Formats: sequence, C-alpha cells, structure tokens
Amino acid sequence: MNDDHRLTALSEFLTAHRARLHPQSVGLPAGGRRRTPGLRREEVAQIAGVSTTWYTWLEQGRDIRMSAQVLDRIAYALQLNEEERKYMFALAFEQPASAPVEERAAGLSPALDIILGELRYCPTIVSDRRCDIVGWNNAAAAVFMDFAHVPAEERNLIWLLFTRKELRTLAVNWEDFVRGFLAIFRYYYGKYVGDAWYGDFIERLSGQNGEFRKLWDINDVSSAPEVFIEFRHAKAGKMLFDLTSMQVQERADLRCSVYTPSIGSDTETKMKRLMSRLGEASRPRPI
Repeated sequence: MNDDHRLTALSEFLTAHRARLHPQSVGLPAGGRRRTPGLRREEVAQIAGVSTTWYTWLEQGRDIRMSAQVLDRIAYALQLNEEERKYMFALAFEQPASAPVEERAAGLSPALDIILGELRYCPTIVSDRRCDIVGWNNAAAAVFMDFAHVPAEERNLIWLLFTRKELRTLAVNWEDFVRGFLAIFRYYYGKYVGDAWYGDFIERLSGQNGEFRKLWDINDVSSAPEVFIEFRHAKAGKMLFDLTSMQVQERADLRCSVYTPSIGSDTETKMKRLMSRLGEASRPRPI
C-alpha cells in the first residue's frame, strides 16, 4: 500500500468512527441540528486535547507528524476498542509488507487435517491472511459449495461472498454474515499495511460489486467476530449456526471459521441427514 492509499484508509477510518458517536455518549450537550451524524471534528479534538486544525489535517489524510501518545488520545476520543486502536496505529505508522503468500508454509498441518475431518457436522473453512481458502471439510462443501470446483484464483472468501449468487441466497442475514468477514479482512488489511495486494484486491472487487464498497466503508475491525447465522439450504431447509472464527497458526496467519449448529435447534440433525445423503466421508478437503 503506498502512502496515499494508507493515509486515505486512515482518513476513512477516522471519519467513519467519528460518525458513530453521539454527543451525549461523550458527555457533550446534544445541541441543535447537525448537518452530518456523529461528533464534529472540533469536538473530537477537544476530547483528545489536540488542536482542531491538527485533527482536521489528520482526518483529511495529510502526511503530518504523529506520536503514539497523541494517537492514544484520539483512540480514547473515538472510543475505539483495542483491535480498532491497533488498526489505526498500523495505518498511521506504516509496517513493512510480510513475506509473499507463496513463501509461506503451504498446505495444512496433519493435526489441522485431523481436526477438519473430526468436525463432521460443523462446516469448517480454513483461510489465510488474504482470506484465500486453503482448506475445508466435507460439511462445508455440502452447505456452501464444493470449493474444489472453484478456480483457484477466485477461491477467496470475500470474493465469493460478493460474486456468487448461491452464497447470497444461502444466508438469511447476509449483511451480518459478510460484515463479520469484512471485519476480519480489514484487520489483516491494517496488519499488513505494506502489502499492495490488498489495495489491488479492494479496487477489483469494488469494480465488480458496488455493495462491497458500501459495506467496506463501514470500517468494522475484528480479529475474531462471533456471528449468529441463519441459512436457507436448498436441501436441508432452515439451518441455524453460530460462527466462531479463530486463529490456528500465527506464523502463516491461518484461521478456522467453524459453523457450529446452534444449541436448541434441529440443525445438527439436519446436518447428519444431509451428510448421510451425500455419502459423507470424514476426509478434509485441502487444496
């Protein structure tokens, strides 16, 4: 990511989070009508103890000097959580690009292979720091799609969510579904701010799907969101899952997204029937 893109990303992030705050939430009077939602720039500057001019330049994406102490005060003023704060710092103080994807360890470990196979009725997908799908189990193939039939260059969670109609129709609460993955993607975007791949990918997908850009600009950040998902599966009908996303291999930034049948629902029973009809085998499906 070049400096212009990095500073633009920082500008968009600050603007989006300022717009989320109400004056009353930070101890300020509501005042009269506001032209835009959220706090005014001068109010953020006042809370952070910086000049309005300096904060305005920061939010405009100008290349100005910043210190960790001042950015911490900005994070406090905007009520950022720890992951959002780290994301802001990553954009403010550019980090070098990590090793290219092809230089990282390829394939899944034998232990992760076994875990995927054992999660027979929990659709599970393993992805890397770019959200490229690097492994999945048969339950995931049955509920989502058989990723083996997807061209390798398109086998990316974010790309598929916004380009495949079958995934759009599968999730009842589709926007909540994709926002969880976009929050993870933005977490990586900030962590690997020196990697130009992210900017290129965002530009390509923005041209492919305008809704992606709208949801991306919300600027949610999370390394492990937990989301309740309702699916309408063509063969199994209504299915309720709790999505848990967890990091499983820090060096390669591999992540497991596990869809656990919701307690109290009949989803596990439906999964068992579905897998039985499909002649389920326990072998995972890495690429």
